[in-house]
Amino acid sequence: MPALGHCYNIKDLRLKAKRRLPAPLFHYIDGGSDDEWTLRRNTDAFDDYQLMPNYLRDVKDIDLSTRLLGKEMKLPLILSPTGMSQLFHHEKELGAVRAAEKFGVMYSLSTLSTTSLEEVASATSSLKMFQIYILKDRELTREFVQRCKAAGYDALCLTVDTPLAGNRERDLINGMTMPPKLTLKSILSFALHFAWAFHFLLAPQFKLSNVVHRVDAIGSGTMGLMDYLNSQFDRSVTWDDAAWLVEEWDGPFVIKGLQSPSDAQRAVDIGANAIMISNHGGRQLEGTPAPIDCIAPIRDTVGDQLELIMDGGIRRGTHIIKALAEGADACSIGRGYLYGLAAGGQAGVERSLTLLRDELERSMALLGCQAIEDINRGHIRKA
Repeated sequence: MPALGHCYNIKDLRLKAKRRLPAPLFHYIDGGSDDEWTLRRNTDAFDDYQLMPNYLRDVKDIDLSTRLLGKEMKLPLILSPTGMSQLFHHEKELGAVRAAEKFGVMYSLSTLSTTSLEEVASATSSLKMFQIYILKDRELTREFVQRCKAAGYDALCLTVDTPLAGNRERDLINGMTMPPKLTLKSILSFALHFAWAFHFLLAPQFKLSNVVHRVDAIGSGTMGLMDYLNSQFDRSVTWDDAAWLVEEWDGPFVIKGLQSPSDAQRAVDIGANAIMISNHGGRQLEGTPAPIDCIAPIRDTVGDQLELIMDGGIRRGTHIIKALAEGADACSIGRGYLYGLAAGGQAGVERSLTLLRDELERSMALLGCQAIEDINRGHIRKA
């Protein structure tokens, strides 16, 4: 298996993660819903855009820093909220947040994390955002808000595209359950990945650390992952609930999962500071547009009233540049860092961030841009 230093792009980290993980866990990271057209389109859509360079510009010193949600970041990048990191590496969410701190980017912790929000907050002093759902148990949602305030989180991110879980057929085919269990389909794959199995068996009992004190939804057995998630989501959530949460938090507030200009305007109306343009990595509604295609129409509608974070499909530094040129303020990566986490823990996440940072810096110099704020629509055109 190649060392992390011999992984020269995100694709290499994906292959290393595939070798290291039992099949059900790799495909949980890698898969999407239905026929996975949306999953593929999220990355393929970047090929529809061309970069237009300007030459004879001073690009001796490149500044990758930016300001988002009132905070300074060294890169225009966020680590997306991704649940249950213990499934992928024994360093769990702590490996990712420590890498984020080292690179000066914001880390977003999922409600469905395997490390508590307090433990993550105490582990580093880096920028942190908590991703929240408005659950059936509204008091639990309110409790999350108070815990985040007490722990010093910088922002709250409400995910709105999951009234129920998407049809993730790969998980059904590969027998993905929570917690993972041996089945006739998976026993050989678990047995052949000894390093992963060794660390997983040594770890404390698998648990969703932010909710385990309130509800043991799984009990002593296992259940299908989608069945579990559907038991937690509330299909009755509306914009009124989102407005309530904005008031409860009373701080930098992001809504994740919007794609239409009309929804973006509603986010402005209820007092959100930013939206994350996202289709949940192609894991929810099949057939939705790629986030890169949604940026310009939303920016034209809301102007400077919202900060826009593009989430989905980023595998290259040029993808980040294209999103910024279309009008995004920053980008968010999920699989791009999870492949690294699965491949090598914190060191793997650092490798993924190193690759994207170096590609971004190199491409900006070749584009003729000295700083992030120099990138604009004049640098991009539709192919």
